[in-house]
Amino acid sequence: TAAAPGPELSIIVVNWNTKDMTIACLESLYRETRDTSFEVLLIDNGSHDGSADAIAARFPQVRLLRESVNHGFAKANNIAAEQAKGRKLLLLNSDTVVLDGAVDKLARFAAQAPQARIWGGRTVYGDGSLNIGSAWGRQTVWSAFCFASGLSLLLSRFSFFDPEAMRGWDRGSEREVDIVSGCFLLIARDLWEVLGGFDQDFFMYAAEADLCLRAHKRGARPRVTPAATIVHYGVVKANADT
Repeated sequence: TAAAPGPELSIIVVNWNTKDMTIACLESLYRETRDTSFEVLLIDNGSHDGSADAIAARFPQVRLLRESVNHGFAKANNIAAEQAKGRKLLLLNSDTVVLDGAVDKLARFAAQAPQARIWGGRTVYGDGSLNIGSAWGRQTVWSAFCFASGLSLLLSRFSFFDPEAMRGWDRGSEREVDIVSGCFLLIARDLWEVLGGFDQDFFMYAAEADLCLRAHKRGARPRVTPAATIVHYGVVKANADT
């Protein structure tokens, strides 16, 4: 007999000493995801705060990968993805909270815009204010100069001097983007495999930036939707106003 098909999504969460946040993240994920078949793979990067034991006790349905060392973001996701069974992979940070069916909404968005092949949503801080870090423009010679010279910080209110942040856009509309943040990134499984996952040796830019730009060269057109909104605590809020 043929093997049973995998779930629609394999949701990968990387944990490193964020026990309470990770438990809150998983609680919100199971509470808010009702329409989409999914599995959760949680890779623990050698935490020493009791995370793995606490998560195993609280969420026996999670596929827990206990690692003895901290692999970092890129390699940990790659390790988990190798064991994933879903038709798409959803990377979800441990310092997030799923709001109002956000994963279901992102899955529906992906079905409606299959040509994108990478999809993301909108992120807010714990107080509900906008966190612009859900999507970025690609690095250019000009944006690198502005960053290196401090212009992007000093003149952050002007998008001309901080083009990667796309501050003129309030993330309230659907849009094609260069880079989807790895805190809430949905990718077609076949595309991930063609790309070989994250480049574990990147040094100059974020792993998801490298992934999205390599995907773009293969015809992907990453898109984000404001309908799928999560809390992401991780980014420092300084200079985050649009």
